[in-house]
Amino acid sequence: MSATPAPIETDALIVGAGPVGLFQAFQLGLLEISCHIVDALPAAGGQCVKLYGDKPIYDIPGTPHTSGRGLAEALLTQIAPFKPQFHFGEQVATLAREPDDRLRLTTSGGKTFLAKTVFIAAGVGAFVPKHIALDGIARFEGTRLFHHPESLDGFAGQTVVVNGGDDIALETALSISAIAKQVTLLHRRDGFQADEAVVARMRAAVAEGRMRFVVGQPAAFDGTRLQVSTPDAQTLELPVDALVACLGISPRLGPIADWGLELERKQVPVDTEKFETRERGVFAVGDINTYPGKRKLIVCGFHEATLAAWAATAIVFPGKAIPLQYTTTSTRLHTLLGVG
Repeated sequence: MSATPAPIETDALIVGAGPVGLFQAFQLGLLEISCHIVDALPAAGGQCVKLYGDKPIYDIPGTPHTSGRGLAEALLTQIAPFKPQFHFGEQVATLAREPDDRLRLTTSGGKTFLAKTVFIAAGVGAFVPKHIALDGIARFEGTRLFHHPESLDGFAGQTVVVNGGDDIALETALSISAIAKQVTLLHRRDGFQADEAVVARMRAAVAEGRMRFVVGQPAAFDGTRLQVSTPDAQTLELPVDALVACLGISPRLGPIADWGLELERKQVPVDTEKFETRERGVFAVGDINTYPGKRKLIVCGFHEATLAAWAATAIVFPGKAIPLQYTTTSTRLHTLLGVG
């Protein structure tokens, strides 16, 4: 029987790797507060990348124009000197207070953290893939059924069905068609929520015989055959080695609702001095929090993260006065940032 891994001890645990969570790591780094970051998605960026990856953003201070992906990449570059530890593909499941006043958190992946402070930067909740609604299909997850897979290499030489109708679904089907034995794109209608250029590429691939397109919805799946109900009440049977679901993602408050924190309409109330919840040492920043005058803007989340980081110093460094320093002139901050 293997031993239980020791808890990961840290000054701060950030829940959520969206823009506000990433900037939280930057502000903590400037104050020499170490942190780990947990996110349910497989990579950093949160809803900003998943929903607005290539769409323009015009209201980031000093940045006339960027995209969700561009903003995430810039923030990752900015926090790189502080070397935060990322834990992707996991949700924080439980939160409890230890006798020594630290916070014990466990994740869906089996990790345990002991943190002096916690920063909830989970946006409107954890973004999780939408699932195909078929009884018993979950048992094939990871072997025959895949949701928004990060790597497509494992589908080489296989017969694959990709279910979905947005840009990601079409791009995934096109990419797999280059390495698979056969690819079928399955969508509920002959119309797509995708860029016209991507749709044109898909239709060209179908016309050239490089992939198939079927209109219908999954009706049953046994791991090797997918039954499809068509709009004209017919049933098709498609042989499959792998079923790839690209049905989009949706936010869910998830386990946060069970942490014992006070909630108002699925948001966490905070004060506007520290952006601390009613639980000492637990802060909430970005779209997850609520307070009088709240505005759900990235720039507001950046402000909240800054004040929350300063408030955390009283817990991480009790009794120590932390002077306000500026990145323009502080040699200490230059050393931390690796500049100068």
